[in-house]
Amino acid sequence: MGPVSPGAPASPTGRAQARPVPAGVAAVPGRQSRRSIPGAHVCSPPSSSPSFSSSAGAMAKPLTDSEKRKQISVRGIAGLGDVAEVRKSFNRHLHFTLVKDRNVATPRDYFFALAHTVRDHLVGRWIRTQQHYYERDPKRIYYLSLEFYMGRTLQNTMVNLGLQGACDEAVYQLGLDLEELEEIEEDAGLGNGGLGRLAACFLDSMATLGLAAYGYGIRYEFGIFNQKIVNGWQVEEADDWLRYGNPWEKARPEYMLPVHFYGRVEDTPEGARWLDTQVVLAMPYDTPVPGYRSNTVNTMRLWSAKAPDDFKLHDFNVGGYIEAVLDRNLAENISRVLYPNDNFFEGKELRLKQEYFVVAATLQDIVRRFKSSKFGCRDPVRTSFETFPDKVAIQLNDTHPALAIPELMRILVDVEKVDWDKAWEITKKTCAYTNHTVLPEALERWPVSMFEKLLPRHLQIIYALNQRHLDHVAALFPGDVDRLRRMSVIEEGDCKRINMAHLCVIGSHAVNGVARIHSEIVKQSVFKDFHELEPEKFQNKTNGITPRRWLLLCNPGLADTIAEKIGEGFLTDLSQLRSLLPFVRDEALIRDVAKVKQVVVRPGFLVVHADPRAALASLRPRFCSENLSRGEHPGMGSDPASVPCSCPENKLKFSAFLEKEYKVKINPASMFDVHVKRIHEYKRQLLNCLHVITLYNRIKKDPGKDFVPRTVMIGGKAAPGYHMAKMIIKLVTSIGDVVNHDPVVGDRLKVIFLENYRVSLAEKVIPAADLSQQISTAGTEASGTGNMKFMLNGALTIGTMDGANVEMAEEAGAENLFIFGLQVDDVEALDRKGYNAKEYYDRLPELRQAVDQVSSGFFSPKDPDCFKDVVNMLLNHDRFKVFADYEAYVACQAQVDQLYRDPKEWTKKVIRNIACAGKFSSDRTITEYARDIWGVEPSDLQIPPPNLPRD
Repeated sequence: MGPVSPGAPASPTGRAQARPVPAGVAAVPGRQSRRSIPGAHVCSPPSSSPSFSSSAGAMAKPLTDSEKRKQISVRGIAGLGDVAEVRKSFNRHLHFTLVKDRNVATPRDYFFALAHTVRDHLVGRWIRTQQHYYERDPKRIYYLSLEFYMGRTLQNTMVNLGLQGACDEAVYQLGLDLEELEEIEEDAGLGNGGLGRLAACFLDSMATLGLAAYGYGIRYEFGIFNQKIVNGWQVEEADDWLRYGNPWEKARPEYMLPVHFYGRVEDTPEGARWLDTQVVLAMPYDTPVPGYRSNTVNTMRLWSAKAPDDFKLHDFNVGGYIEAVLDRNLAENISRVLYPNDNFFEGKELRLKQEYFVVAATLQDIVRRFKSSKFGCRDPVRTSFETFPDKVAIQLNDTHPALAIPELMRILVDVEKVDWDKAWEITKKTCAYTNHTVLPEALERWPVSMFEKLLPRHLQIIYALNQRHLDHVAALFPGDVDRLRRMSVIEEGDCKRINMAHLCVIGSHAVNGVARIHSEIVKQSVFKDFHELEPEKFQNKTNGITPRRWLLLCNPGLADTIAEKIGEGFLTDLSQLRSLLPFVRDEALIRDVAKVKQVVVRPGFLVVHADPRAALASLRPRFCSENLSRGEHPGMGSDPASVPCSCPENKLKFSAFLEKEYKVKINPASMFDVHVKRIHEYKRQLLNCLHVITLYNRIKKDPGKDFVPRTVMIGGKAAPGYHMAKMIIKLVTSIGDVVNHDPVVGDRLKVIFLENYRVSLAEKVIPAADLSQQISTAGTEASGTGNMKFMLNGALTIGTMDGANVEMAEEAGAENLFIFGLQVDDVEALDRKGYNAKEYYDRLPELRQAVDQVSSGFFSPKDPDCFKDVVNMLLNHDRFKVFADYEAYVACQAQVDQLYRDPKEWTKKVIRNIACAGKFSSDRTITEYARDIWGVEPSDLQIPPPNLPRD
């Protein structure tokens, strides 16, 4: 990334294209003085003060307190975002916020100074947005999720506000490097995987589309664990992401709310009363969520648990004071740590506490906001709840926030004294539920005994709701006792349980799956009885990803290349990518797209560097004033047309990153075969492992043959208690130990486990990938969103007809993906017949050889029995039928090799995939939610920027 001029035209990335201004220049020609902008002065001289009359010497009428307060204005402090302003703000924060000077400041201090500088540009827009919502009083959308996997915020904020060019130039002039500062930021890892990252993408889209939306969740002190690989095994370390503070959040103690647990229920003539409860306080922390170039800044509000001042003090005499204070941790543990399970239900009381904690605090907040309509006013204006569903939409992100349904009923019936039937009607019209999985082990089924102790009033409400629900079913299907059993919210048995998915379905007006195939499975299998009862309730909303983070931010070179062909409109309307289709055979575009992915010297030749970091340094020196004064571009001769695109070629850059971080040298010209996602049997990392072993055996068998070089990268975290997932990681690392050190293999095959896969690592590996592995057993992956990110960034997909892969194949044409294996009907037929893994083992020699190597200790010579459990599972109780798809998978991988040998044809398919990725924008998904479920329309109304009047 070269130096840029603040006056130069910027690319879609927000980074300007060239830096003709030397680093030492103090002023920027043509920059308008801040004092010359109406309303922009921070301090005016007395003659222009509103307290004085314009006529000479005449004293104006004294201002009232209200009129004086009007001088407290967002407009008076709005920064302009130019380079000089950014530099000044950076210095101010370094000194006054961080209390440092340049002699003692650390790189982290510089990051915080820049983050506060960027945040300053958010604040005015943030306040303006909230003012706008209170004035217009639109229907508000509340997205409730136990996970928000936000990743890093600095670069995303600069991109969305259009500040990246100015910030890049400003820190460059200060002798700093923007990318190095960006790397210091901790990931906000408040999610496990796809569900949490989807919530983050949705927040970006809701702000970009101008929806009055709020994300509500928990401010976990410790997010998803940091993964270390020690001797090939996963070891978990706490993710203390708040250790250095979080520059983006703002605590709101004035909105702290009580949340009640335990206690007992007393029936009175006025209704049920929940008494003798333990109280935990919910402290809100607000994080701004900026839309893309829209001036809309929405809010993500995360709750942190605090013990009340009198917590447990009554339980002790004077001598027990210290113990009582120490026991405050028991209350505050509620928001201490994210549960690290993905697609697995554990049933711990602390988790149930977390789920109620976020729901109880959020609903109090929602009701408060509904009752008051004037900005900053906390006095109730609305007293009737008739219009509640017209002003409030609550979206439940899976069953984790399902307690919103009985909690809203409790507030309406017990607190607001609304009639039961009316309260139920309001609740159903307000709530909607998104299902994210069909795996039975992932469905939440809480023991009634736990509810009875922790949430006794809610248990009563759930029993009452269930009774009315079953009465309705019995009236429609008289005598069908089995149907009543299947549809009950309460599951009978040795341990009575509450089925939270059933509670969500009966308590919502809309239920959606997250890909078309998944939504059909939901209707035909998981909720078949409910679909027969209320078919109009069930919908599909195929997931999407935000193109701002997953193209513009992480792959600026590709974004620039696309923008040169079709303009920048695709960034807010991804369907415009279809305009690339006429250019699929365009020689210039083929060359440019290939260049973004890998270093191209001239058509038909790839550069293979022994040292990627050195190559990167030689290709990407900072533009220095000496070269610029001669009009030369370092490393590229004097021809400006030969200047490469605005970021280092992705594969070369990622190769350098791997060498630096993992101490692994790879061939940047090899095929980057990437399989990154949570480690789970249904995602079938084991199928990938068997193919790698097969490739290894083929190279060993015929070392003189011409093989396509391949670097296989597998990454992802295993739930700490998931034994088989941890064994899969150990197997991957063990295969890598053998393959990577075999001199016969050389650089024709490398196997790398990407440690600590997270959002910020995804932003690096996805733009560099050639092949995207999406190989779950058909019918098990609800949607997937990683598949969409790879497609948008120019990787080709090898995958089964599962989740969103089906729609990707439909959009791009199945011939432009590598589709293989059993389909859902085949899997069901195989289940009916009985899956026998031994048949495949006996019939396929290469499969048998690979399995025997794993079993015999070939990849674990120091512990020959290490992988016995893995082999036993594959042969005897593999629910996900790895062997059944092995033959088709290996054959499909051979087709991948064949196409990769023809870079031009490969790139044509890449372009076609990119052109057909438009459907998979989260903007499209959110627009469908808004229209079909929430009953609102996206708005393109631009809220005035802070330096302009609102009206």
